[in-house]
Amino acid sequence: MRPDGKRGFGWAPDRLSLLAFTAALAAAIGVASCGQRKLPFEPNTGPPPDPNATFTRVQNEVFSGNCAIAGCHARLGAQQGMSLAAGTAYANTVRVPSKERPDLFRVSPGNPNGSYLVKKLRGDPDITGLKMPDGGTLTPAQVQLVIDWVRRGAPND
Repeated sequence: MRPDGKRGFGWAPDRLSLLAFTAALAAAIGVASCGQRKLPFEPNTGPPPDPNATFTRVQNEVFSGNCAIAGCHARLGAQQGMSLAAGTAYANTVRVPSKERPDLFRVSPGNPNGSYLVKKLRGDPDITGLKMPDGGTLTPAQVQLVIDWVRRGAPND
């Protein structure tokens, strides 16, 4: 018996009301947010990445001649501790947090817009310091090669 002399559970109507309210609130939030989910990167609506965009090509066509040079990202004295020399570049870039933007990987496989290396090559407004390579330029095709390699998942191929 309840303290008021009636039979049943005194808390049942209140708990049921609270449960019904919570369920209705959860449903309303679910409907309101439907289709509003934010991805960690912008979906790619362009053409598929070039299947020939390999790490070997990135190393040979971009890193070795433009980045892995004395005073920049050569093996000895590499800026930001990031050597882009052959044999070290992959381990120093893929899934490694950027020193300038620790919230981003240098290369985030499959996510060029979330890869700090791509941002530096493009000169995005949210980078720290200068567009890379400093004192040099990459062709649009070289930058696209890196982007396509990252979009392919940054394989070590």
